[in-house]
Amino acid sequence: MKPSSPISLTSSAIARKARLSPYLFTLLAFILFVSVLYGEDFMCIFGQLEPNFVLPPSRTPEKNKKSEKLAFAIGKTEESCDVFSGKWVRDEVSRPPYEEWECPYIQPQLTCQEHGRPDKDYQFWRWQPNHCDLPSFNASLMLETLRGKRMMYVGDSLNRGMFVSMICLLHRLIPEDQKSIKTNGSLTVFTAKEYNATIEFYWAPFLLESNSDDAIVHRISDRVVRKGSINKHGRHWKGVNIIIFNTYLWWMTGLKMNILQGSFDDKEKNIVEVSTEDAYRMGMKSMLRWVKNNMDRKKTRVFFTSMSPTHAKGIDWGGEPGQNCYNQTTLIEDPSYWGSDCRKSIMKVIGEVFGRSKTPITLLNITQMSNYRKDAHTSIYKKQWSPLTAEQLENPTSYADCVHWCLPGLQDTWNELLFAKLFYT
Repeated sequence: MKPSSPISLTSSAIARKARLSPYLFTLLAFILFVSVLYGEDFMCIFGQLEPNFVLPPSRTPEKNKKSEKLAFAIGKTEESCDVFSGKWVRDEVSRPPYEEWECPYIQPQLTCQEHGRPDKDYQFWRWQPNHCDLPSFNASLMLETLRGKRMMYVGDSLNRGMFVSMICLLHRLIPEDQKSIKTNGSLTVFTAKEYNATIEFYWAPFLLESNSDDAIVHRISDRVVRKGSINKHGRHWKGVNIIIFNTYLWWMTGLKMNILQGSFDDKEKNIVEVSTEDAYRMGMKSMLRWVKNNMDRKKTRVFFTSMSPTHAKGIDWGGEPGQNCYNQTTLIEDPSYWGSDCRKSIMKVIGEVFGRSKTPITLLNITQMSNYRKDAHTSIYKKQWSPLTAEQLENPTSYADCVHWCLPGLQDTWNELLFAKLFYT
């Protein structure tokens, strides 16, 4: 038997390669087509996720300098500028941006000075990004941008605090007879008549329909969320030009969450128990689908505010057992501090869901910067809706509110970050 010649071997190899080449060509052409067709969509999402936003390593993309111009953007920040990574610096010149007494829109749950807080140190901190400066909040620019438009905050009481903060930052430029505020059920609307503009808040702590949807009476321990029900609330959000979502704390009832499959009107309710992470993932996917189906990416902007930390466990920052935010007047200085109340598993869910979506949405990653601010909560310095017992009065830690934030204060900075990401992408 004659050995095969080198030439015949080479020819066979070439023939095999030739047979494969059409498939390779087709595959490469398809990849190129998908990249061209969807490339801008991918980068529009990923270009807005900051480096400290948790994404699976395999889905962390490079920023695309040719990504489409976002609505309302007038400039760009430096390529190396992550406005969410930085430190708090003392500033008694430009802080606070307004006084508590001069903004009549602050709810009594947030007016810490009026309710006896003895210090004002929490008002004098300014956020300084590590590698750039945060653009100064320009109230005139914000109002002119909102002329003839609607801006809406959707979520829980933390987003309501952010909504009130934005009104406080703007209202001084509007004549008294040209502004009003009105609440009707879940919707509160501040109107700047001269600008034909509204800034609104819509109460929907889960974004989806739930048994906690009453804007006043919603303290329900056994919380239930209805699957696939975002349109119940979403019909009130249509036509909004700038929308800011938040949802986190209300999902944190433990390791499990009750999900209703069907309707709250059903006599026999089909309620299933799922992990908090799976329930939250369902909520995130519903929000993104709603945005995709209802928001015009060329004319509107959508933001999502990450989890707001509580400071209910002093041992998290080296304090005594049983200690919380009560009587805290200093910041946490450890740059890597992360409170036990902020579930990293939930941040991972956000990263996974947003990372796989083509829906353009800008993350306001306020979690790390807010983690440092154990001093900024309302604590005991707020209106108490129920009379305090003798036992509570003897132990203020027992009724300190370590969820909400004094105004003026931290949430003004959240809106300054919103301003920066709205105008400078």
